[in-house]
Amino acid sequence: MLDVPLRITVLGSATPFARPGNACSGYLVEGGGARVWVDAGSGTLAELQRYVALGDVDAVWISHLHADHSADLLTTHYALLYAGLDLPLPVPLFGPAGIADRIAGFLTNGPERSPVEKAFAVQELHDGHVVRVGGLTLTSRAVEHGLPAFALRVEDEEGRSLVYSGDCEPCPSLVELARGCDLFVCEADGEVAGHHSAAQAGRSAAEAGAGRLVVTHVGSAVTPEEAVALAAAEYPGAVAHAGPGLRFEVTRRSRTPGRTTTSPASSR
Repeated sequence: MLDVPLRITVLGSATPFARPGNACSGYLVEGGGARVWVDAGSGTLAELQRYVALGDVDAVWISHLHADHSADLLTTHYALLYAGLDLPLPVPLFGPAGIADRIAGFLTNGPERSPVEKAFAVQELHDGHVVRVGGLTLTSRAVEHGLPAFALRVEDEEGRSLVYSGDCEPCPSLVELARGCDLFVCEADGEVAGHHSAAQAGRSAAEAGAGRLVVTHVGSAVTPEEAVALAAAEYPGAVAHAGPGLRFEVTRRSRTPGRTTTSPASSR
């Protein structure tokens, strides 16, 4: 069993397409003897393998079915079934309703449906969905993004917690899910329908009483440094940007608001 504290590694945070050195949205969450791949945007399958073998991923969780959060499920399907890797199958996959048919719709090129269920054991998310993966509890809440979309709270057996917004605009369900969390990873694509701006990410973190804030999925209108500053103006705790390859340890000790930095305790 994996014996590490709760932590999240940024596989990619680019929007809306992968850039050199930065894949689309994807994260590796580890703790409680488990490894969970959270969002599988373009380029994240390759980055995932920097940290963990594909056969050691215990579950995949997908916030919504836009390609910049889910496209690498297609090549993952090929890897699981056809690469001769001798992996334990199927891999648990948690995602919005219709996710299996969406994958099959892209993959099938003939009269027979692609065998999605041989690769993935699909559980469709709903508001309030709760599942255990190893020593981790994953709780999903429906959020506002213009199509079925979910945010995620991960808690370990020691009470440490992180919350990931997925893509969504400010909404009560996200604040409720993030209430009192130790680390809040919130998107900051811009002040448009279905998304947070950096300032709104700071306000959501402050309203939730989160211990630390990481802004991710930052849109092209601002630099990561500007996004951190905008969020920090609305939130009294430590703020960082989800740079590709950064790893954030989740500790209860981090829940002391008042200090803002672009470089919290994190590592590549």
